[in-house]
Amino acid sequence: MQTLMIAGNHDSGYRIEQVEPLLAKFNAKAVGIVGRTAENTLNLDRLLIPIYDRDKNIIAWCLTLPYLRSAEITGLNEHTSNNQNAISYLHQQLIAEARARKQPHQALILMSHAHMQGGETSDSERPIIVGNEEALSTALFDDMIDYVALGHLHKPQKVGQPHIRYSGSPIPLSFSEINYKHQIVEVRIDPEQNPENRFQYDALSIPRTVELFRIREKLENLITTIQALPAGEIEQLSARHFLEVEYTTDAPPPVDLRQQIEQALPANRYRLLRISRIYQQQVDLSSSQSKIDLAPPTPESLFFNIWKKMGYEQDHSVQRDFQELLNEAQHELAQKQQA
Repeated sequence: MQTLMIAGNHDSGYRIEQVEPLLAKFNAKAVGIVGRTAENTLNLDRLLIPIYDRDKNIIAWCLTLPYLRSAEITGLNEHTSNNQNAISYLHQQLIAEARARKQPHQALILMSHAHMQGGETSDSERPIIVGNEEALSTALFDDMIDYVALGHLHKPQKVGQPHIRYSGSPIPLSFSEINYKHQIVEVRIDPEQNPENRFQYDALSIPRTVELFRIREKLENLITTIQALPAGEIEQLSARHFLEVEYTTDAPPPVDLRQQIEQALPANRYRLLRISRIYQQQVDLSSSQSKIDLAPPTPESLFFNIWKKMGYEQDHSVQRDFQELLNEAQHELAQKQQA
């Protein structure tokens, strides 16, 4: 079986390619960088990988585009003066070269690590763009491309057309992905069929051996909810389920809350990853507050806003103590500035 891989935004493309001799023994190849020729042009040969059948006949060409870094693709000529122009130019040149090599019975598959316009994200993806400014358009992909295999976004999804897809991550990488249907995609391509029939696929669900559980509850109901979790010991620690707890309250929580939670958990079944507090006032304010106060905050307003969010009542002695500390700090700062 032939295996092709490309580098993502988390990876060092040069480092990934250093293991090329080892990968070759397993009929695998990793493309980490775009690369340039001695004439300072795009090295298209290294990005166009033939795919063979059992009889060593070429049945497809794979256009491999690792995560595109500006330093690798800009400054080649007048068409690559900035990142967006360089990305368009690279796609145009690579697809044109693939079309020139392709025979009628051969498929064209494009692999790319990119953020496409319209793609749905989760909080576990490292941002590679700001404000969706550089999200790529599917217009980059020629109609001759039979299948576009995308990486970066963790949620399985199509982008615009059925043959342009993120297969997604095989396992959940954060609790925001708890409801994702993780899968791999089995693709069947017949380039000699008409456009409606040349591409077919099946999404194969990946069973989740370790489940994710998230509890969001008011503090007064939290322990009861935890005690109601499914029970039954799981012997191996690595197979126990992950648990995240979020509770809402305005009052300070008990100092032994974590101990109470651990004692309430069914024995040897869960791994408690995180306990976080959400202030009820913040929840109420976020749903009702529509005006933004543009006045610059003062030290006093900052301190007492935090004091209130922590669930404490107004205390004149605390106000007095804070004011004394603030005056002392301002006095010391003024002396240092004069010195």
